[in-house]
Amino acid sequence: MSTPSIRVGFTALRANPLRTLLSTLGVVMGVAALVSVLSLGDGMERFARRQIDQTSSLQYVQLRALTTREVDGQSFPRTDVRVFTPADVDSVRHAIPVSAEVALQLDGRALVRRGTGAPRGAAVFGVTPALAAMRELRLDAGRFVGDSDVAAGADVVVLTRALAAALAAPAPPGALLDSIVTLESAPRRVIGIVAATDSTALQAFVPVAGADRAMTPTAVRRVPTMLIHVDSVDQVGRARGAVETWLSRGDPAWKSRVSVLTNEYRLGQVQQGLLLFKLLMGALTGISLLVGGIGIMNVLLASVAERTREIGIRRATGARRHEIMVQFLAESVAISGVGAVLGAGLGVGAAYAVTAIMRARTSARVFAGLSWSTLVVAALAALAVGVGFGLYPALKAARLSPIDAIRHE
Repeated sequence: MSTPSIRVGFTALRANPLRTLLSTLGVVMGVAALVSVLSLGDGMERFARRQIDQTSSLQYVQLRALTTREVDGQSFPRTDVRVFTPADVDSVRHAIPVSAEVALQLDGRALVRRGTGAPRGAAVFGVTPALAAMRELRLDAGRFVGDSDVAAGADVVVLTRALAAALAAPAPPGALLDSIVTLESAPRRVIGIVAATDSTALQAFVPVAGADRAMTPTAVRRVPTMLIHVDSVDQVGRARGAVETWLSRGDPAWKSRVSVLTNEYRLGQVQQGLLLFKLLMGALTGISLLVGGIGIMNVLLASVAERTREIGIRRATGARRHEIMVQFLAESVAISGVGAVLGAGLGVGAAYAVTAIMRARTSARVFAGLSWSTLVVAALAALAVGVGFGLYPALKAARLSPIDAIRHE
């Protein structure tokens, strides 16, 4: 590109500062709107992901053994039920290529009683130690079920705060620690008290080995479910693939005996909704950029009309067509470039201001998600506007006949 032509272009912009300012303002507003919308969209996506991670089972892969099979539309008990063991937990943990917690959980219910007090109905879970971290159980007193408890099938139990309070009343919940309670008439020693996610939940946790003894008998055989919790929803697919590979190594016909469950479709729905939001808002902000581009074109067309004699003289003194075109393209790119820088700063400020208002008005911890990709998109959009809308005036100026241009009044 010709440096003298670029210098002439910048000189022409300084000659009409008000017109240049007004055309730059259109680009500023367009880029600011684009940057703020993209930043808000990224921030909302991160907030949605955190909410999903905290309030749903989206980060889980579940392995459930099938206890029945269908024959001619009728359900029959299986004789080859796959029963997962603590050894399987260790094997799966090493087979998964991402960071994950793996636990067993056997679900049931029982009447829980302390001494001669009134029984309370509670949900009972046979577990392995990792379940405490997976369910974010916070210890109020004592400890959770340990590996030695699982290995020995120890007669111990961990109660939620609500269940401990119901059994210990009028004494405080902590009074139950190291005391004996019965679950379905089977005595167990209380080794810990936890605060469940639901503060009113009446729940008890026992070692998965021998957990059936602490639960009300049922006609259907109980088998534990293997739960795999990964650190991020993006890792669910890899974890599921590794689990299926692990199952196929031990049993080629595993699909008829075990179901592998995830909730990835929910993440897809959220991502699709956020993408549609970004596309819609991006289209609306694109209108602002379009208006800014039209402003640039108007400025340059007016400049071509006013400087026709100057262009003719430059052409007559040896300036080539591409140098004239570069001159006017330099003006267009300069306007859009300055507008992009100012607009990016304004857009970032607007995005942070809007999220600050959101946090002040609601309890949602939403923050603007500024990223390099957002800035790159804004810069490319401004460059495209500058080149796209500056190309026609530049070509028009470059194609002027030197003689006709010099004669122009």
